[in-house]
Amino acid sequence: MKTVVVIGGGITGLTAMYYLQKLKKEQNLNINCILVEQNKYLGGKIKSVKNEDFIMETGADSIVARNEGVIPLIHDLQLEDKVVYNETGISYIYSKNTLKPIPADSVFGIPTSVRSLFNSTLISPKGKIIALKDFVKKNETFTSDSSIGAFLEAFLGKELVEDQISPVLSGVYSGKLDELTMASTLPYLLEYKNQYGSIIRGMSKNKEKFLSANNKKFLSFKGGLSTIIDRLEDQLSDTQILKGIKTESIKQVQDSYDISFDQHNPIKADYVILATPHDAAQKLLATKELDQEFIKLKNSSLISVYLGFDVPDQQLPANGTGFIVTENSDLLCDACTWTSRKWAHTSEKQRLLVRLFYKSSNPAYEKMKKMNKEEIIETALGDIQKSLNLTAKPEVVEVTNWDELMPNYHLEHNQAITSLGEKLAEHTPNVFIAGASYFGVGIGACIKNGKETAEKIVHQLKNKSASASL
Repeated sequence: MKTVVVIGGGITGLTAMYYLQKLKKEQNLNINCILVEQNKYLGGKIKSVKNEDFIMETGADSIVARNEGVIPLIHDLQLEDKVVYNETGISYIYSKNTLKPIPADSVFGIPTSVRSLFNSTLISPKGKIIALKDFVKKNETFTSDSSIGAFLEAFLGKELVEDQISPVLSGVYSGKLDELTMASTLPYLLEYKNQYGSIIRGMSKNKEKFLSANNKKFLSFKGGLSTIIDRLEDQLSDTQILKGIKTESIKQVQDSYDISFDQHNPIKADYVILATPHDAAQKLLATKELDQEFIKLKNSSLISVYLGFDVPDQQLPANGTGFIVTENSDLLCDACTWTSRKWAHTSEKQRLLVRLFYKSSNPAYEKMKKMNKEEIIETALGDIQKSLNLTAKPEVVEVTNWDELMPNYHLEHNQAITSLGEKLAEHTPNVFIAGASYFGVGIGACIKNGKETAEKIVHQLKNKSASASL
């Protein structure tokens, strides 16, 4: 019997173990499955907090519905009747101390037509004219490893990128556009430019992929995102789950690994999946040949503040779901989601629930991280008063600080991951890295990565078994 140990009980680790267990049953595999999580609960950054009639998420608030593997997993877990989709509405950018709508027919702030470009209230007439060079300027230098910020600015102009596109994309990918590659963000933009000769024209030709009729792009669950975590845990009936157990080291002994823990007997594993942040994986493996790649991987930080008010959310601008903030604003936050408007299930009585984000890429973060909880709340209330003219005191507050726990996909990320994978195979065979630190930050990407990692292990098991029988 072979033993597979998954270290890390977030969505990636849980998904990997779920599919390992499923394949074990389907293919009658002789494997022992163990999942270890240092917290006393599973889910990692996914945790739904319920307070009065509000539901608040400490991490991500939703899953991108179209991502590969998301709907099949929900179907497998029989959660279809629990699914809820986002309410549609206008997203705003807080620019020059005023809320201005992001053009409805844009994607990540990128125009999908000339009309979309010229209808924007965020860009000056001069900036719109400059953006038209996209239709005549050819791409002769940019590749998938190029900075997406430099790429967009070269063809669409500085103003459009800084005032409309950058606030949106930087919010999605938690980093500055000049430090993010095409490959790790929106690689299809390069394809559109090369195929159609224009980013805007390419977006126009493919906009149906992004601007669907009902715009229900994101999903959650009636009881919050923890619903999928709880169901995955319930389904792992043939898996030993160790919670509240910290892994201390992984040492290779011939063809297997001895894993030691702080409050549990050592376990000998034939395969190990490290579904942990990259710095934790580096420490556990303690293999100097891997350090050069591991140290190239970067994290950023985020403070999230929920404020629940005893006022109806009709006070918000009509059909709005939130705003993103441009640089050099009088607000300290980077973005604000009007949660009760975007997700009806989060406020049973439709009382106002908002969520503000403070990211380490913002110069104001250095000031924020030195604040205590009360000072953070006062800062958030000040941002709400300036942006929404709301002076009410909150009934419910939830502050979460993700310190150095948000993966940051910089220009060297993909190259480092490729090299790390090769060195792992050479120096620590049968050890796999998985999760947001490496292969995609969204929940959908983590689900896909977890499933693929389980399949890799099963494939290796079957190959070794076939070779042994010859």
